[in-house]
Amino acid sequence: MDPRRLVLVRTGGPSGAGSGYLVGPQLVLTALHVVLQGRRWAARVSARVGHPRYGDLVHRRAQVCWPDVDHGIPADDALDVALLWLDEPVPSPGGPVRWGRLGGVTPVPFEGAGFPAFAADDGSEAQVEYLRGDLPVVSTGSSGWVLDCPVWPAPRGDGTRPWAGASGSAIFCHGRLVGVAVEDDRAMGWRRLHAVPVHEALSLPGFADLVDRHGHPGTTTATEELTAGSGAAAGGAEAMWPVEVGPVPPLASAFQPRRLLREQVDGARVGGGSVVLTQVLSGGGGVGKTQLAAAYAVDAMKQGVDLVVWATATESQQVITQYAQAAARLRLPGVSGQDPEADARTLLEWLATTRQRWLVVLDDIAHPTALNRWWPVSRTGTGWVLATTRLKDARLTGNGRTRVDIDVYTPDEATAYLRARLTDDDTDHLLDGHVPSLVEALGRLPLALSHAAAYMINEELTCGAYLKLLTNRRTRLEQLLPETADTEGYGRQITTTLLLTLDAVRTADPTGLALLVLRLSAHLDPSGHPHALWATPPLLDYLSAHRTPQTAGTATSPQTTANEAHTALRLLHRYALLTCDTRDEPRAVRIHALTARAVRENIPHPDLPLLAKAAADALLHAWPVVDQPHTDLATALRANSEALAEHALDHLWHPEGHPVLFRAGESLLDAGLIDASTAYWENMTADSERLLGDDHPNTHTTRANLATSHWQAGRTSAAITIEERVLADRERLLGDHHPETLTARANLAASYWQAARTDEAIEIYEQVVADRERLLGDQHYETLIARGNLAACYWQAGRNDEAIEIHEQVLADRERLLGDHHPETLTARANVATSYWQAGRTDEAIEIQEQVLADRERLLGDHHPETLTARANLASSYRQAGRNDEAINLLEQVVADRQRLLGDYHPNTLTARIALAAWRGHTRGNGESGEQPSEEPE
Repeated sequence: MDPRRLVLVRTGGPSGAGSGYLVGPQLVLTALHVVLQGRRWAARVSARVGHPRYGDLVHRRAQVCWPDVDHGIPADDALDVALLWLDEPVPSPGGPVRWGRLGGVTPVPFEGAGFPAFAADDGSEAQVEYLRGDLPVVSTGSSGWVLDCPVWPAPRGDGTRPWAGASGSAIFCHGRLVGVAVEDDRAMGWRRLHAVPVHEALSLPGFADLVDRHGHPGTTTATEELTAGSGAAAGGAEAMWPVEVGPVPPLASAFQPRRLLREQVDGARVGGGSVVLTQVLSGGGGVGKTQLAAAYAVDAMKQGVDLVVWATATESQQVITQYAQAAARLRLPGVSGQDPEADARTLLEWLATTRQRWLVVLDDIAHPTALNRWWPVSRTGTGWVLATTRLKDARLTGNGRTRVDIDVYTPDEATAYLRARLTDDDTDHLLDGHVPSLVEALGRLPLALSHAAAYMINEELTCGAYLKLLTNRRTRLEQLLPETADTEGYGRQITTTLLLTLDAVRTADPTGLALLVLRLSAHLDPSGHPHALWATPPLLDYLSAHRTPQTAGTATSPQTTANEAHTALRLLHRYALLTCDTRDEPRAVRIHALTARAVRENIPHPDLPLLAKAAADALLHAWPVVDQPHTDLATALRANSEALAEHALDHLWHPEGHPVLFRAGESLLDAGLIDASTAYWENMTADSERLLGDDHPNTHTTRANLATSHWQAGRTSAAITIEERVLADRERLLGDHHPETLTARANLAASYWQAARTDEAIEIYEQVVADRERLLGDQHYETLIARGNLAACYWQAGRNDEAIEIHEQVLADRERLLGDHHPETLTARANVATSYWQAGRTDEAIEIQEQVLADRERLLGDHHPETLTARANLASSYRQAGRNDEAINLLEQVVADRQRLLGDYHPNTLTARIALAAWRGHTRGNGESGEQPSEEPE
């Protein structure tokens, strides 16, 4: 129930007034007898929409639209329900009305609101009365249902029935509209209400048609089965409603509701589609987009919306992760928790068709194109999307999306914020006559006011004293934000506030570390970096070497501890310069993008190289050896590496490319994000060529990894072209037998193998094996890789005895050197099984392949590319053993997963589809090929 949709219905008749509820912009639900009195239609009907404590009251003229007055007076036994049509629409926030139908035998809690006579004193305006109590489903009355209210008013002395005026009140159970209050009970002294079940009206064509066509956007005539214990039916998902996935950011101290802005958003939403909150301010945040979105999310939960998803949207992977978590929380069919993209797509499909009410917030969109596939839609009209962004980009306003520009506070809002903020912190003595001048000097920017209020509270400065500091400050303000980056003229004010707060931080800093911590944080992802970074040796060593000595005359600084770094983070958190909340790991430390930008622009240029290197070293130190068990951490580290590379300019390329740049690219490859990894390595190659030259080893490495991305995507020709160039360059610059030349030669052989150029692949691999045995030894890791890949080529050429002998030796060596469950050991074991399969030793192959599949599912997840290969190979062995049903079931899974992950036309997808078609048609064939040789990405 939304009190802003309450309607006071006036008729001018003997009864005077009744109640109603706004179910559409121009549609009011009420009781029939409110407008049909004494077998005569009311001559004049008016409606007052709203609640005096929840916004403005709106007055409209009205007329009865159902039942149709042209059809005469309804029969005596007609349903006591009516619909009124308002002469003009009434804007109304919130979603569509949802209808319910009660079941079971246990009483169900109900609520409503109306304008009964007992709530008003003699001669006063009608007052709102909140109706509440239990609806005993088993009890019956002449109208349908009985309402047991804890408040039973006594009969009035003038003979007026106490509930008079409450007729037409909408009755809600579990947030669903289930009935209309229509009469009170004479047998109980007019003290007990009855209600008409609204589902009976919804079954009538004329009523249902009006509701369907003129209800709030998304309104349908479907009813949900309700009971006392279950609440709203879950609509197919076994979730406990409501569900919040986020978390939704808390509202700030002294939060301002910003009524005018909300009217714009609500108006945009009435038109349907998504609403994108953007802003006029150029170069960063600070106008309160996220807070406004958070207020909508909080209100949605209060209004009974079933699902609220809050997703930071600076990177598409963050959105995918939140969608996947929501799908898991909802327990949607087919959600595995192993494939975030698949789970995210399942959520989008559910959102499109569900009748559950939902809100998805995409906060801080930075790359609109990357989110094209991840915008939710609601084909039932029960959900909507609210997005925030710093961009004013046409790509954000297509497909039904509406942009609402967010400007600074109004003068009244800014003044109200500052007064409330200081009063709530018990420092209202700091308020004086300079408040209006101060909020104007701060540009009425919410972020600036927040910083200023925090500074004033911590330093106990009055508004006049703070204004004097602000206006007399002598700093290099002209250089902080250039004119081209400050289109609205607010940059100087917020930067001044930031610098004043930094002065306070320095004074209060017991560690001498806060400024360094802030500068480092400013170069990382604003959406958050791991708190664990502040315990890594690279950052602690950097802080030790550059911290501000706290004792006069101290020549050296002590070694910084992780506890001291945390203390500095919490100090910065206290002064609202960043947020440090370890519950949000691996994105525990966040900094507003505008704050980060201002900090970066005040760092002396000579300090940047060492700072960037320290941050890069820390990210590399925190990176797990294998990403798959730590996908959230890997995603966060990739985002932070990207942010650091952008902010550090070219400093991570001197004297050569920093290893974290390469680790981030490898992480994309390991995650199977083929398109993203290809784009990344293309950019890396361009940067390396520009900064280091065509013949630098880093350039060769970036090209080789670009080829690996093409190889992984099935673009074998593109991979071969690059790898042939890399090999030629390394032979020319390093010689034929240099380890990196051997690696380039092995990678080229792997691509030849994928392209079915088997003889060429064998020739190269035999050379690589001989060179590595001679240079590195028989048991070296890279020698084992080369030997295993040579065996795979022998297998492809039909030289199975040789392949088996080599594969068995490689497996034994890897088990001894790496252990039974190392990924390379699993590959070797899979290759042994593949050779057995080719040799007709099917039972042995199946035994090994079942073990490999179980290990890969456990270690890599159900949908990792290597797991899919293991599943396909096991299916081939089942097929060869005559276990056709099991084979087809497995291969059907492989085809579906490869289509989703790799696309319909990836070579591996096509191979699986052809095999599946042959097997279903009972056509004899080998189907899937064996395990691919292991390529050696650099």
